[in-house]
Amino acid sequence: MAKNKKKHKLPLAYQPLGFALSWAGGALAGLAFRATWKAIRHEDDAPDPLDADRRWGEILLAAAVQGAIFAVVRSAVDRAGATAVQRSTGVWPAKPKKGRA
Repeated sequence: MAKNKKKHKLPLAYQPLGFALSWAGGALAGLAFRATWKAIRHEDDAPDPLDADRRWGEILLAAAVQGAIFAVVRSAVDRAGATAVQRSTGVWPAKPKKGRA
């Protein structure tokens, strides 16, 4: 029974760690995007959506690349954090999805 309570309390206890990991992941993703954009377009700054001197294609390419990088980095950081919590506590830090045990 105590193990059951631990499973229900851990997601709440994991939230501060999850927040810190998300912040760090966002910073890492930002660096990765800037480096990727510089490699793709040989420019230091990606286009801003409101930049009148940029074409639609440039704006949408930058948004797509940025979104993909942020999604991959966020998933990797979240998964690594959850795996580390499970290894140290024996409990997966997320609530099970409905229909899954």
